[in-house]
Amino acid sequence: MLESLLSFFQSTAFMHISYGNLIMFGIAGLLIYIAIEKDAEPLLLIPIAFGIILANIPPDITGILNPPSQYSPGGVLWYIQQGLVLGIYPPLIFLGIGALTDFSFMLSYPITIFLGGAAQMGIFITFLLARVFGFTLKQAASIGIIGGADGPTSIFITSKFAPELLSIIAISAYSYIALIPVLQPLVSKLMTTKEERRIKMKPPRKVTKVERVLFPILTTIIVALIVPKALPLIGMLMFGNLLKEAGVVKRLVEAASRYILDTVTILLCVSVGASARADVFLKPQSLLIFGMGAIAFITSIVSGISFAKLMNLFLKDKINPLIGAAGVSAVPDSSRVAQRIAQEEDPTNFILMHAMGPNVAGVIGSAVAAGIFLSLIK
Repeated sequence: MLESLLSFFQSTAFMHISYGNLIMFGIAGLLIYIAIEKDAEPLLLIPIAFGIILANIPPDITGILNPPSQYSPGGVLWYIQQGLVLGIYPPLIFLGIGALTDFSFMLSYPITIFLGGAAQMGIFITFLLARVFGFTLKQAASIGIIGGADGPTSIFITSKFAPELLSIIAISAYSYIALIPVLQPLVSKLMTTKEERRIKMKPPRKVTKVERVLFPILTTIIVALIVPKALPLIGMLMFGNLLKEAGVVKRLVEAASRYILDTVTILLCVSVGASARADVFLKPQSLLIFGMGAIAFITSIVSGISFAKLMNLFLKDKINPLIGAAGVSAVPDSSRVAQRIAQEEDPTNFILMHAMGPNVAGVIGSAVAAGIFLSLIK
């Protein structure tokens, strides 16, 4: 009887679990706590955290991550992760985002496109910083993309350039997106005066349906001709937006924005979490990457605000610099935070619609930045 119990115990995962696995369980627990108690990106952090738990129950015993072989069909997580490895999930996420996104705010005040572009400076500055720290060109590009605050784009380029860094880069990107309500107000208040935060902007003009329909078509063609490698992301983003603006395919819009987006988000985030095994994640370079992710994100906010202040030197109708901070890709969280900061100074000041311009421009900007890296780095 005792031998049977001993034999059973040896067949369990208890005999193979490590201190690293326990640390990863703690990290997963922290992410779940933040998601639930702080309501910080729960749709993303909960699946990621559960994926971490699944991957850190010793996979040699569970077989959940095993590839198929002549003796086994393979583990379920291995199959789920193929959409991540092959770069399938991020474009599908962009399809859903496009079906949800209203680009009319940007079209009503096109100058805000430049703010979305300026906010991508954090990507390129951090790329150079990562090279200084000894990362390869491909690794540095993957780390820099964190500055766009765009999880799918970070995952897309990292899966192609530096899959060994996928877990830490993805978790860094989504962690800083969750921290937008904390980081963006802090940086915005340091970078602006009370007078600047009180600037009121004219109401945006009404954008015609023809403009809204032509925009995704022309953007796809122009971006694809200039940066062909960005087409998988930009093409799907604009396809989803065209479905929305056409107004005659509501079923497809609902499918893209709800069923496809929600399903793929679950699969993507579980896959990301499952890539965070203790032996991969718990390395000194992970802390370095997490720190550079913070620099990338903060630099992007600073760049957007700084460019807005620079534009005000030449504009008759001044821009509230707070909308420059919304040039990162976190739609619509960054815009809502900018609005909240403005109303703290003046409850009658409404800049949400104006902030949405650079916010959606940032989505395009981060995808184009990824395309540039994919085109130039071989």
